[in-house]
Amino acid sequence: MAIDIKASNKDVVILGYDADGQHMDTALSLGLIDQKATLEDAASVDVVIIAVPVNASLKVIPRVLDIVKDDTLVFDVGSTKANICKVVSEHPNRRNFLAAHPIAGTEYSGPEAAIKGLYNGKTNIVCEVEKTAFKLQERAMEIFHDLGLRIRYMEPKAHDRHIAYVSHLSHISSFMLGKTVIEKEKNERDIFDMAGSGFESTVRLAKSSPAMWSPIFEQNKQNVIETLEEYIGNLQNFKELMESNDFEAIYKEMEDTNRIKEILKGITIKSS
Repeated sequence: MAIDIKASNKDVVILGYDADGQHMDTALSLGLIDQKATLEDAASVDVVIIAVPVNASLKVIPRVLDIVKDDTLVFDVGSTKANICKVVSEHPNRRNFLAAHPIAGTEYSGPEAAIKGLYNGKTNIVCEVEKTAFKLQERAMEIFHDLGLRIRYMEPKAHDRHIAYVSHLSHISSFMLGKTVIEKEKNERDIFDMAGSGFESTVRLAKSSPAMWSPIFEQNKQNVIETLEEYIGNLQNFKELMESNDFEAIYKEMEDTNRIKEILKGITIKSS
């Protein structure tokens, strides 16, 4: 975000704060931020972007809202929204806050992982927009427009339920596939020499930061459990078809699922 915000607004000054001082040093050396800051510096800026693990957001966002100016916009980019919206619901400065989730990212983390144009054409889920002051809504939309984000409005609980299927479950699947292969092939290099692009793309998400994803699973626990139950049920059914040599049914299962190509093709067209 810092890269693209600076690219679209040459006069902006970006202050960066991270609990990890080395991350701040790296961000400064890479030119991602203009100055290192403290959390208290939120009192003197125009916009605060909260990009921390979602469990930390539950504490950080109220602290930031405690000290910001009346006309300061505060928005987060977390992958869960219900608990965050709940924790700020009665805050005196609730009108300063916008709950957002730009659905984009890579499996890499840290300042070195920042890339330009990450959000261009991607979807940004905005929750409870009506609870944010209108002028601050406008400021947020200007930023999102400059980043190239498409806006979709959704209630926090609906967001968390849907994102459990399309994001959280895929990360769990990737982590557990990686775990299965590692445990099976602890002493064999052959499996990794044989790994093709299919395996690589499937386990790509297993390289994601546990510091970010463990809190996401915690904050969206019930929805994730429900998606896991459905997923495990489908896996069990597939296993039973294998055991019964019903490969005609397996073919039909895969054929029916092939329609995901058309669904994803439609999404690609919309985002381009």
